[in-house]
Amino acid sequence: MIKADLHIHTILSPCGDIEMTPSFIVKRAKEKGLNLIAITDHNSTRQCEEVVRIGRREGVEVLCGAEITTKEEVHVIALVDYTVRNLLQEWIDVYLPKIPNNEDYFGYQLVVNEYEEVLYQEPNLLISALNRSLDQTEEFVHSIGGLFIPAHIDKPQNSLISQLGFVPPGLRAEALELSRKSDLPGLIGSCGWLKDYCFLHSSDAHYPSDFGDVFTAFDVEKPNIESLKDALKNNKVML
Repeated sequence: MIKADLHIHTILSPCGDIEMTPSFIVKRAKEKGLNLIAITDHNSTRQCEEVVRIGRREGVEVLCGAEITTKEEVHVIALVDYTVRNLLQEWIDVYLPKIPNNEDYFGYQLVVNEYEEVLYQEPNLLISALNRSLDQTEEFVHSIGGLFIPAHIDKPQNSLISQLGFVPPGLRAEALELSRKSDLPGLIGSCGWLKDYCFLHSSDAHYPSDFGDVFTAFDVEKPNIESLKDALKNNKVML
């Protein structure tokens, strides 16, 4: 059994706290007994590599990913194998609108190393919607062997339910993510068509106080993306 938090933001996300650095995230994951975490900044994978490097040294498995905003303003989590992270980033770069970030209004978008030295500053606003639909995003993520997970579906903004009112028939989602304060029985009671889906709990951490208390347990031996695929397919998941 492993404990996983598959939705964590870093200092790269404009809404991410200045303390959400690679070193802090790995340290907190160890303190909270998390075996597996995923770095999912808004529309970017560029901070993943440093967190993966530190995690390998410290014994915390780290998946690369992004929280993608689709054309419909729906947030989805894309998780990919480390070897194809650049393919996901190249795809995002093509479809992210070239809107300059206003640091004074939205916050800085920084990639930093273990010592909090700035390696890169993203010039384009990362919370914009990509020029790709939900279906097009799902198709691409699966084409590179990734996991496609609509984020915080119970939230009143930027979720499948808030934006569309339903889960589109035929949408190939490995799971649906619940927000940290979700009432799953109540949600299924009001949206009965959700009962056949697999669900995850993630922190969606933007601040240190958000991180570590919300997680999903997976009945697998190895904390990697292939094991996650098997667990989600066979519903080896405990909230």
